[in-house]
Amino acid sequence: MPLPYWPARVSRFLLPPLFAATAFTGCSALSSFSGADAPDAPIARRVAALQPVDALLIGEQHDAPEHHVIEREAVEALAARGHLAALALEMAEEGRSTAQLAPTATEAQVQAALDWSDKAWPWASYGPAVMAAVRAGVPVVGANLPRSRMKNAMADVSLDVQLNGEAFTAQQDAVRDGHCRMLPESQIVPMTRIQVGRDRAMAQAIVKARKPGQTVLLIAGAGHVVRTLGVPQHLPDDVKIATVRLLAAPASAAGPKTGPQTGDYDRIWRTPPLPEKDYCAEFTRQARPQPKT
Repeated sequence: MPLPYWPARVSRFLLPPLFAATAFTGCSALSSFSGADAPDAPIARRVAALQPVDALLIGEQHDAPEHHVIEREAVEALAARGHLAALALEMAEEGRSTAQLAPTATEAQVQAALDWSDKAWPWASYGPAVMAAVRAGVPVVGANLPRSRMKNAMADVSLDVQLNGEAFTAQQDAVRDGHCRMLPESQIVPMTRIQVGRDRAMAQAIVKARKPGQTVLLIAGAGHVVRTLGVPQHLPDDVKIATVRLLAAPASAAGPKTGPQTGDYDRIWRTPPLPEKDYCAEFTRQARPQPKT
């Protein structure tokens, strides 16, 4: 498979195969909460229960519609209290921002400011959360590593030591599994460097956007907010965070021992399961060279 394909597609496919089709070991400890953490508790109450934090990291399954509803409600809950410092997104590149736009900006203006790729990230899914922040006068900032820097990241050996050895090895395993074990072994370390570089870029976006007494809300794929591997590993110790995994699975879900472990996230919020989907078949289809037109 030609190398240029991977940087353009990794954000779309790294997470769903790994987390949607794997285990939920450790979730049982988080599935029987009462009060604010009860499965039917309003999102505003759940968000309030996690405060005060400098950053709230929400890890989604990209194709789960209910997750996008929760994200919008989280934005609205923080903004209503005047606690939302910024909305940071994996779905937009570092350096992009709506900070110069008025709350009355049109959706087209917002998409232009963020250089939004509707093909990669359907605006119909993410637009409601983005516009809720804009209407509240809160900046929306891109947090992802720009595609123009991904090639350099693949060769950047300094990224190999941003995680401890065990965590870096675990990230390599995640890259293998997330790409359905179709990557040549020679590309595992370069692609892992991209993942680490993206996590580090998101952490830097949080640090830049933080404000005393307020919360930066990061929306990203679930793998990016794992405490032991993802964005939290690249944040300064003085940044207080809470991490939430949105999980489209039944309350009784169980699986192999390779899934999220206790401590990977501070909370796991379950949503109704999605129809079964063969992510690897879709991945294979999209990985095939496209005929020239």
